[in-house]
Amino acid sequence: MSTTYNGQPNNLPEDMKQLIACCGIDCENCDARIATLADDNALREETAKKWSAMNNVPITAEMISCIGCRTDGVKYGYCAMCEIRSCVRQKGFDTCGDCEKIDACPTVGPVFEHVPGAKDNLTCKCQCN
Repeated sequence: MSTTYNGQPNNLPEDMKQLIACCGIDCENCDARIATLADDNALREETAKKWSAMNNVPITAEMISCIGCRTDGVKYGYCAMCEIRSCVRQKGFDTCGDCEKIDACPTVGPVFEHVPGAKDNLTCKCQCN
């Protein structure tokens, strides 16, 4: 699996690439993944409250179980209906970084606006070279 940005190679190590979500969110540092791997119910509660407020939807601690959008294993419930993940899979890409329309995409654009570093994770501006 070779992640690219507009046809250019992304030089991140393969295991690190897998922990970058389709939209560029860094799953390695995501509270849901950390809580899942550590089986930390207090962090699940805290994350559920934070995400509920941030997204204006009810999210419970029981919903906070995920090891990463692009890895094998349990996923956060929203992944099944994520428009970004669905688009990436339909196009046969690894991430949005593979799409030539990334800069003007209305689907992933809000993530880039609200998650510092997400686009850089896909374009490899901050980790490579």
